[in-house]
Amino acid sequence: MAGKHISLLVHFTWSTAGREPWLGANVRDDLYAYIGGITNNKRAKLISAGGMFDHIHLLASLPSTISLADFVNVVKSNSSRWIHESFSRLRSFAWQEGYGAFSVSKSEQQKVVKYIANQEHHHRKRAFKEKLITLLDKHDIEYDERYLWV
Repeated sequence: MAGKHISLLVHFTWSTAGREPWLGANVRDDLYAYIGGITNNKRAKLISAGGMFDHIHLLASLPSTISLADFVNVVKSNSSRWIHESFSRLRSFAWQEGYGAFSVSKSEQQKVVKYIANQEHHHRKRAFKEKLITLLDKHDIEYDERYLWV
């Protein structure tokens, strides 16, 4: 077969360092647009972005030319720098070290888009910690809870 034919949808999530509430509504929309630009520069496609004051969710379609780790690294490092430059009160902003990355089938794409869009509704009932553990369990990912929040 000639060429590359890739369908790699990934749901990413990570928190601010120390789960600090740095991502106010006034920051989030511009942040998502900026991340969309980073994503385009990496020949990926940002399908959905959302989150709360202390964490972010992204649904992206990745090309074969970038690994998950490299994608997360470029998004985190560039968006962190942009936040520092754009919001003087957020000079101490940082992302947590880790991240979650979950494969998404094309048939589940709209369900994940809806989930990301409705973060405020979801978090009225359950905190980010509970939602992350649910995602890890759903995907059969082993973890030690002692190290999830470092």
